[in-house]
Amino acid sequence: MTPPLRIGGLTPLTTIDYPGALSAVVFLQGCSWRCGYCHNQHLLPAGAAGAMDWASVREFLMRRRGLLDAVVFSGGEPTLQSGLKSAAAEVRTLGFRVGLHSAGISPERLADLLDAVDWVGLDIKAPGEEYDSITGVARSGAKARAALTHVLRSGVGYECRTTWHEGLFSPERLLALGHELLDAGVRHWSVQGCDGRSTAAAAQLLAPLAPRFRSLLFR
Repeated sequence: MTPPLRIGGLTPLTTIDYPGALSAVVFLQGCSWRCGYCHNQHLLPAGAAGAMDWASVREFLMRRRGLLDAVVFSGGEPTLQSGLKSAAAEVRTLGFRVGLHSAGISPERLADLLDAVDWVGLDIKAPGEEYDSITGVARSGAKARAALTHVLRSGVGYECRTTWHEGLFSPERLLALGHELLDAGVRHWSVQGCDGRSTAAAAQLLAPLAPRFRSLLFR
């Protein structure tokens, strides 16, 4: 039975969305947060018509067996769609690893999905005090932290990801976030600057913390 997914698009090949793997990315429609720097604004409306159906995606993946390593579900916020778990199970049946990009909007749904995925890219957008101003939603930081706890306890592969520039929050707060993540047990963190200057500044600022992470990446 085809999962009832609203699919906003498909990237057929990428090397950067699942670490160390050639993957395709399936973008799912709908997100309840409104981050100002979101680069997938067209995926935010939950009720928008899908660009394609799951049957078409499955046919594409069947043709790519032996060529791709993984399939990543992204968005929008993919955990908000009830058909995601069954779609992930189908992907595994086809022989692919399953990746998931999430902002932790629904910690309970994310927790339920963790046995169906092989790797999670979890957005950690800010230190707690700045979260609501970035997402436009009250208590969003608490949800993201609860989601992080689920991911770390699960033992699934993961990477925490933060987009940063000084207009979002100060360099001192970025450093505080690094300490916060380390204290929580995070050892894989990717910091994405909004431009080359932001990336270089973040790398310099966080250099003293780098030895405590297994991977600290700057993009």
